[in-house]
Amino acid sequence: MMPARALTALDAALEGLPAAAVQRDAPLAPWCSVRVGGAAEALVRPPNVDAVVGVLRAAREHGVPVAVLGGGANTLVGDGGVPGIVLKLPADLAPEQIERVGERGRVTVCAGAAIARVVTLMKLHRWVGAEFLAGIPGTLGGAVTMNAGTKHGECMSIVEAVELATPDGAGFVEGLSFRYRHTELPTGSVVTRVRFALRDGDLADSQRRMDEDLGYRKRTQPLSQPNFGSVFTNPPGHFAGQLIESVKLKGHRIGNAQFSTLHANWIVNLGQATAKDVTSLMDLAQQRVREATGVELTPEVQRLGVFLP
Repeated sequence: MMPARALTALDAALEGLPAAAVQRDAPLAPWCSVRVGGAAEALVRPPNVDAVVGVLRAAREHGVPVAVLGGGANTLVGDGGVPGIVLKLPADLAPEQIERVGERGRVTVCAGAAIARVVTLMKLHRWVGAEFLAGIPGTLGGAVTMNAGTKHGECMSIVEAVELATPDGAGFVEGLSFRYRHTELPTGSVVTRVRFALRDGDLADSQRRMDEDLGYRKRTQPLSQPNFGSVFTNPPGHFAGQLIESVKLKGHRIGNAQFSTLHANWIVNLGQATAKDVTSLMDLAQQRVREATGVELTPEVQRLGVFLP
């Protein structure tokens, strides 16, 4: 009779979760819009907020690292994969809540829901205020974490409260600090729900602005190719795309990753690109822009996992 396999720390941290909620050695490239990267040691899709708290508590108890993957629209996973647990929150982690208070609206949506869900609810209930989110890919948890937005607005400007899960429980918090493409979240916390404040307004103007913005995106961004959106944040007084183009890297490729010929601050996967291809392009752009202009390009894309040399 074969001896029983000893339980690992990861086994212990996952104990008690429904089998359907856990996938071992799960490829993450299909979950990321650039379609690059290795596998998660364990991909966990918790069924509710209590389960998120339970996973975080068990992981802390057994010393297992936890990472969160949103919509993968702004994420680069390393070729070496991600050790420990990767949390992928489902869109139906908790019921949606819709409230009207006078001329204002309040919608509470799960962090795993697509950013587009807020726009849909805004239009359904005849409110305005979230137009700038139309067309931004990814999930609401990711939008909060990186304060996603465009030149017309940023996510946290319309967030009233954020529900955060920690190993000790979950609850809504208000007044989180944020800045350009970043929100200050407590270390080890996971965004589980987001409450947005909307309002009554000119519905025709709201739709017009969304149509104009979506049209601009289609004309200027390589939306038909695997990508993770903007690679670098815009330095003060500059546009990252213009800086990259000025050093002759627009359209440049390494392996199967390429700076888009449509927008130089986007990297596209031409087919079977690796994370190494992508990071090599990013490093090259930072080096050339620094040498030519003295400007330091700061990555907007979030790196996750092990990056091979």
